[in-house]
Amino acid sequence: MNNKTKRIMLAFSLIILAINTYYILAQPTGASIILNETVNVTPSSAAAITTAGGSFTTLVLNVTQQNARWKAYVGNVSGTMVLQDSNNISIYNWNLATITGEVYSSRSDNVNWSGIRCLTNSVLSSEETFLNITTSSADSINKTFNWSKHKSFWVGNEQILNSSCKALATYVNDTSQTMSEDAAFQEILLDDGSNLIYSTVLEQDEEGYDISKTFDFQMILAEDEYATTPTTYYFYAEIG
Repeated sequence: MNNKTKRIMLAFSLIILAINTYYILAQPTGASIILNETVNVTPSSAAAITTAGGSFTTLVLNVTQQNARWKAYVGNVSGTMVLQDSNNISIYNWNLATITGEVYSSRSDNVNWSGIRCLTNSVLSSEETFLNITTSSADSINKTFNWSKHKSFWVGNEQILNSSCKALATYVNDTSQTMSEDAAFQEILLDDGSNLIYSTVLEQDEEGYDISKTFDFQMILAEDEYATTPTTYYFYAEIG
């Protein structure tokens, strides 16, 4: 084999390596959880009333009930951009002063990122059936994500066009937001053909549901209120 042939084969090998690396890395990756502080609400005390025998009382009761069909996650994201080989050995890395990108969560630990798309009715129906959620209920996934206003963003090599998927925006300062493509803490529903994927576009130290604290993301995830074991969700992130 002459030197020219060797050079051609080497160049071709490098091109193939670059192409394979591109498609492997250009997708969300599993996120490590480095802090987990979970709190629950204490039910309110019962109100008391004393009335005389023979009286007739009309009551108007007001109840704020914690919703066991949903659970919330808020937090911040840190990370590093790297160039690594298959043994996770780095040749270079970049520390990011500002984190942009998305956080994703799904019941699946094996999301097919190349098949990502807006949530379809068939996957939505399967998810609600699995979680014992009635789709016509006010707090179903279907009724909760009842807007379609959100930013455009990329999931790996797939672009999710603005205002094309079911979406919502979680609260800021204990108050609902006006849904728009500029709203903070947007949450968008996707699927990969089989699995529902919750996605949220990252903010940068934004005042969130409690304005005494700042967050990069806020998410709500559906739960089976009748299950004896809570539903496990896997978290992914894509940063830039």
